[in-house]
Amino acid sequence: MHADHPLQNALRQAERIILGKSQAIRLALACLLARGHLLIDDLPGLGKTPLAHTLAKLLDLSFARIQFTSDLLPADILGISIYERSRGDFRFVPGPIFAQMLLADEINRATPKTQSALLEAMEEQQVSIDGQTRPLPSPFFVIATQNPAHQIGTFPLPESQLDRFLLRLELGYPDRGAERTLLAGGDPRRQLTQLTPQLAASELPAYQDAASQVFVAPALLDYVQAILAATRHDPRFCHGLSPRAGLGLLAVARAWAYLDGRAAVLPDDIQAVLPGVACHRLRLRQGDTQARPEDVMALLHDVPIP
Repeated sequence: MHADHPLQNALRQAERIILGKSQAIRLALACLLARGHLLIDDLPGLGKTPLAHTLAKLLDLSFARIQFTSDLLPADILGISIYERSRGDFRFVPGPIFAQMLLADEINRATPKTQSALLEAMEEQQVSIDGQTRPLPSPFFVIATQNPAHQIGTFPLPESQLDRFLLRLELGYPDRGAERTLLAGGDPRRQLTQLTPQLAASELPAYQDAASQVFVAPALLDYVQAILAATRHDPRFCHGLSPRAGLGLLAVARAWAYLDGRAAVLPDDIQAVLPGVACHRLRLRQGDTQARPEDVMALLHDVPIP
């Protein structure tokens, strides 16, 4: 991929807004190219919302944001049918989910019923209301943010719903240099107004198709299978990764290689995206907590690189 490719331009522009987080930005874009949804699990104030705004602006996607609260209802997300007396009929008023990029902010502050309404729509790419099925826009991408589970007023997502997210990442605190630049330059939200789209939303499906065609050699498939088997036999984990997780790992690795301008996946691509794909799908027996990146990367020591 040449340096002035629209996706490379988008990455560079995003790095000027979300300082010191180039790895996280690239993972988020790879997730979108792989047609998945992204979960960001971190403390408030670390740039989760600006990241979603930035990607939507650069990729020319219609954008909507939902602030999840304990009193949010499924209809607040999906929409509702309203009876119009003048017409003698019902008119459907679409909810914010009918946007190409949806930011579900603090998803674990809503009740499980409301969480399920969003997550089912993500899985089906459509919603059914009053007996009528309505397709969601294409492309459709959800970025959900989640506060740490120990904070007051949270409803943790169950494992079956966490699995709906292709990738999970943490932004973390910026390094000293990036933080100094941020403090000197002011709020990044003001810089968002200066961003211009680097491609049209209608062009994105073609890039998603191209990313999905990146070649994976049989030896790399063996490598992925060995990693999946290692998670299933490791006594630290309550259970291993599913075949669907393996497909997700390959999809994100293909997108990662595509962003690097390569036509084939390398072992380094698998290793780069593995924590983001695996951590939220694995639970440690000790303490019953989600696996950490170091837990997942430790598996690779026992898996031969092809």
